[in-house]
Amino acid sequence: MANLLQINNGETVQRSLIPHLAFADFRSELLTFANNGGQVVQFFGYEDDGVLKFLAVLRNEALFVVGCDEPESYQSLTTETEKFHMFEREIAEQYGVKPEGHPWLRMVRYHENYRGKEDVFGNDYKKEDIPGNYEYFPVEGDVIHEVAVGPVHAGIIEPGHFRFQCIGETVLHLEIQLGYQHRGIEKLLPSVPSVRRPIVIEGIAGDTAIGHSLCFSQAVESLASIKVDEGAKTIRVIALELERIANHVGDLGALSGDVAFNPPAAFFGRLRGEFLNLLLTLCGNRFGKSLVRPGGVTQVMGEEQKKIIRDKIRETRPELEHVCDLLFSEPTVRARFETTGTVPYEQAEKLGLVGYAGRASGLAYDARVAFPTECYADLTANTNEKAVGDVFCRANVRREEIMHSLDLIEKLVQKDGETANDPTFDYKLAPSSFVVSVNEGWRGEISHCILTDQDGAITRYKVKDPSFHNWTGLAMSLRNEGISDFPLCNKSFNLSYCGFDL
Repeated sequence: MANLLQINNGETVQRSLIPHLAFADFRSELLTFANNGGQVVQFFGYEDDGVLKFLAVLRNEALFVVGCDEPESYQSLTTETEKFHMFEREIAEQYGVKPEGHPWLRMVRYHENYRGKEDVFGNDYKKEDIPGNYEYFPVEGDVIHEVAVGPVHAGIIEPGHFRFQCIGETVLHLEIQLGYQHRGIEKLLPSVPSVRRPIVIEGIAGDTAIGHSLCFSQAVESLASIKVDEGAKTIRVIALELERIANHVGDLGALSGDVAFNPPAAFFGRLRGEFLNLLLTLCGNRFGKSLVRPGGVTQVMGEEQKKIIRDKIRETRPELEHVCDLLFSEPTVRARFETTGTVPYEQAEKLGLVGYAGRASGLAYDARVAFPTECYADLTANTNEKAVGDVFCRANVRREEIMHSLDLIEKLVQKDGETANDPTFDYKLAPSSFVVSVNEGWRGEISHCILTDQDGAITRYKVKDPSFHNWTGLAMSLRNEGISDFPLCNKSFNLSYCGFDL
């Protein structure tokens, strides 16, 4: 790691300090790091004075950054570790650089590359840009059949195509095709007025508005040397934990419904509304929008809001405990949850799974503990009792996180201190700088990177939603499973389509 620069979460560093290696050394450093238990936080391309460069942010117990110039061609890193799989596909699509030997080089979001180069995949997007226009993974044999689902689904979920190759009822392979909601967010953010950026950020994934806006705000605050008071930090953490509870509770209800255990499904559905309403109490929006901004928060938390939050937690905690006991102790539920959709530890580590999906497979990583922001360093960490990677564990980790989040919020609303309602949109970012912000959203690790030019303008904004890592985990969980278990596996991950599509 001698050639890597160790950095802190949310720390602004001069770009000139980032090691800039020859590509052969860059590749060697990344592979050595990844093959020794390290994970990839970000790996992306950017243009600097017309020259394409690569930059990687890595993590083990610490964060590191390293860069290099684009090689004319390069041997894919994915051939030696799966951790670079999606990142290399994304770079190939965005900048037209082909990783030679990549075992599954396919489009990610279906768009022309940023440099106007010949498309790596041979597509002509002026004629056709429909996601799904490519050759799916072939599984051949007289008894093999395929089941295609989507991209348009029943209900209100977002578009995505699922292609199952089966023998009888058993899934041999699941291919997931996304990209239907590509909005060009990374290209849009540097060009919009600063007052509009938080609104775009909150639209990355509508159920993760707090998580993404927190990453954005922290990155801007670091680059602009903006201080945030302790009261605002407390409100931000309460909001992030409420977002976590609301989504976990809603998904436990959906899992109940998927195994036809309807009383808990209805109960969890009602309880989810209670926590969305607490976000409404906190900021005026049930999904936490318009609360977190650079410089702090837009709404202060008075004694009235604190009392409402305290009272509601006292009221709902026993209800949550009761309905969770009902769900997790029911033999017919356990029969469906246990040993279904298992992603073992070794596979989860190779894929770099994050969030509750990773923790359910035994990966302890939690960004709140490893790289704490706001006031997380003063709070207790969560622990998980069972982590063998099946649907039961992914559901049980959520139950444990709900109870842990309730404890954190109860502790935080007891804190005293004034909060300045003083967000700002008039800021100047440090020139020729780099920052990465990492937070534990309800799905897992969210990361935003900003690179500025010599005038302080944003030259590259990079977003990574935890779904970018975990969609592959869902595909692996279906291997050798009954196709009828797909809804259960899918809901146990509950990944974001738009957060991936950007």
